Amino acid sequence: MKIIYKLPVFILILIPTLLSAQQKLWSLEECIKYAWDNNLKIKQQELVVEESDNNLLQSKLNYVPSVSASVSHSMNWGRSVNMNDLQIIENQLSQSTSASARASINLFEGMAKNNDLKSKQVIREISVQEVSRIKNDISIEIARSYLQVLLSKEILNTAKSSLASIDEQVARTKKLVDAGSQAYSSLLEIQAQLATEKLQLTNAENQVSSNLLSLKQLLDLSTDSSFDISLPNLDNFVSDFKGVSIDELYSNSLNLPQVKSVRLSRDNSNLQLAIAKGRSYPTVSFTAAYGSYFSDTRDVAFMTQFNENRNPSLSFGLSIPVFNSWRTNTAIRNARIEVKKSDINVKSQEQLLYKEIQQAANDAHSYFARFKATEDNVKAMQESFRYVQQKFDVGTLNATDYTVAKANLFKSQSDFYQAKYQYIFQLKILDFYKGNPITL
Repeated sequence: MKIIYKLPVFILILIPTLLSAQQKLWSLEECIKYAWDNNLKIKQQELVVEESDNNLLQSKLNYVPSVSASVSHSMNWGRSVNMNDLQIIENQLSQSTSASARASINLFEGMAKNNDLKSKQVIREISVQEVSRIKNDISIEIARSYLQVLLSKEILNTAKSSLASIDEQVARTKKLVDAGSQAYSSLLEIQAQLATEKLQLTNAENQVSSNLLSLKQLLDLSTDSSFDISLPNLDNFVSDFKGVSIDELYSNSLNLPQVKSVRLSRDNSNLQLAIAKGRSYPTVSFTAAYGSYFSDTRDVAFMTQFNENRNPSLSFGLSIPVFNSWRTNTAIRNARIEVKKSDINVKSQEQLLYKEIQQAANDAHSYFARFKATEDNVKAMQESFRYVQQKFDVGTLNATDYTVAKANLFKSQSDFYQAKYQYIFQLKILDFYKGNPITL
């Protein structure tokens, strides 16, 4: 019976352990894909693309003639005409029914339909490029946040290792103090350093939690759900930096969505100018109609009258704009200004892109140099601390010098990890400008 009572408790303890063992570890690629599939900004912009599709379809349907039909029935109690002998009828109810169908289309209107169709195609492509731009921005932000989590995990591991080391030194120092080989003050100093190491560990743990939360928020994940990331092998990313060609990188970057968008906007401005000019041309229209009617003032059957009263017609129309308070000319002038503004926007975006690439390449050089310098500094600090620890272990070095060396080593390791991940992130930025997907 005791075993049966203990079984539920055992299950409650086992389930969290199994769940934690099966916790999903997210890769950078999975994070980016999830954001692309679920981000609300992307979904909102995709609706803009759908709206552009509808407008494009409507522009295509504008080539189809407009067709309308009408049916009417009227009753008259006053004076009317007898359709048999054309005599006036006084105060007698008369009824009539008529039906007609009409189709019309503009044969020429200054190429407005053609240019409007092209404009709608360009606007749709702009909306598609905006989706790509948002995806790229989100990918960069996720990569930045992902690497920040990896950095905080590196610092946390270093803090754990440092705490374990200082904990061993506390035990060793206590033995030396008890044996009379060191003063009691040395134990107090090393215990103070232990408290400092515990604080560093707590800060590192909090930083990991904070960075994981930031990444979860970027992904729009529930804060209640467990979340952690995988630890990729980054050795391939920290090799010697060979440099990049800024002009080549700029040439590859001209296909980025932000550049395509401003160029497409310039194309649309030229189309809007053509549409404005088209309003100054005459409009040629064509109309075809068919109708018939019935009146009870004639003593003829309904269908017979409808057959006899058929009235088909064809007509062509020419509308010539003469003067409309100068609105057409004003629209043309404003459209020309928009073309010039769009030309400036294209040049401005291209200049901005070139400067961003210059800065990215320069930052890559700087971060690589800092990474190598901090790497050498860590090696030197590790060797120096090894020597300090040997002297401290044999009692020839006081605890103050030991704690200072320990703090310097931790700081150099933290600087190294920061430089490392800054450099890796900058390489991802260069990959972005090359048109390569952001992966680890």
